[in-house]
Amino acid sequence: MPLRVLEAPSYLQAFVLSGVVTVLVTRAFLQAAGYPRLGGGGLHIAHVLWGGVLMTAGLGVALVYLGSAARILGAVLGGIGFGLFIDEVGKFVTAGTDYFYAPAAGIIYGAFALLVVISQAIRGRIRLSGPERTANALYAVVGGLRSGLTDDRRAAAARLVRGCGPDVEEGVARLLNVVPRREAPGPRFWQPWLSRARRAMVWVTTHRWVVSLVVLYLIGEPFVVVSSFLLDTVTGQWHDQREWGAVLGVSIAALITAVLSIRGAWLLPRDRVRAFRLFKLALLVDLLFGQIFSFTVNQFGALSALAVDLFLLGVVTAEHRRLCRRAPAPDR
Repeated sequence: MPLRVLEAPSYLQAFVLSGVVTVLVTRAFLQAAGYPRLGGGGLHIAHVLWGGVLMTAGLGVALVYLGSAARILGAVLGGIGFGLFIDEVGKFVTAGTDYFYAPAAGIIYGAFALLVVISQAIRGRIRLSGPERTANALYAVVGGLRSGLTDDRRAAAARLVRGCGPDVEEGVARLLNVVPRREAPGPRFWQPWLSRARRAMVWVTTHRWVVSLVVLYLIGEPFVVVSSFLLDTVTGQWHDQREWGAVLGVSIAALITAVLSIRGAWLLPRDRVRAFRLFKLALLVDLLFGQIFSFTVNQFGALSALAVDLFLLGVVTAEHRRLCRRAPAPDR
């Protein structure tokens, strides 16, 4: 079995984020520019071709060069290429090569949602064996031969081989002594903004009234969606709706979310840990199932609802973790 890379979740995260940003920027630019055609004389160079070039370039960087920097660059180039590729998925699944095919937005969202699930699953399951830890420590050494390693990177490499045997620990320590030392880089321009965002999120999740509002929203919002669907069905508002299947999918997801939220609310006075676990599950159902159909119905206008869901998931997850930390340990 091939040896696994410890930083694989970070590479996948870079791939997904660069792909998502590429799709959003591409859609915004094309709409602002009036969907121009690149080419002439009956030719049109679709941006899916540029996506293929960039995915090839990303793969080439990862195959040719060593070190984490090359892996990150390859992931970003590959993500941009994948974003340009998946943005034109409507042309590949329709006989008339329809870029504006309505379910395309849902397919794009579903593809990235699946990649996020995979990256999170890998992040939670990476438990490296002794040989894998040794290989990753040596990989860190190789990556620092040219530009050097900071003290933090050295310490991390030494920790990786701890418990792998005295010969391995001594060998890696000698190699680390050969690698040039490098000062830790200064803070990136985006790090202060990220720190502020984290502090703001912590501030929000520590206020009980915010958590209460989130719970009320989780209970009430699915009922609004289902009621709106039933009302529009009775009044005939869906007569001209072309994506009936997607509308039905949104309603089913809302119904499941409502059931889970009601169950969570019923448990709230007695078992807050289980209640917030159900609230979290309700949001995940909407994010991984309902939003796919929501993007089909509302196209990229569903981004605002997605942002709300992600904020709610952050608040609910933080509260669930706080409750788990405070919960008494089970008797053995």
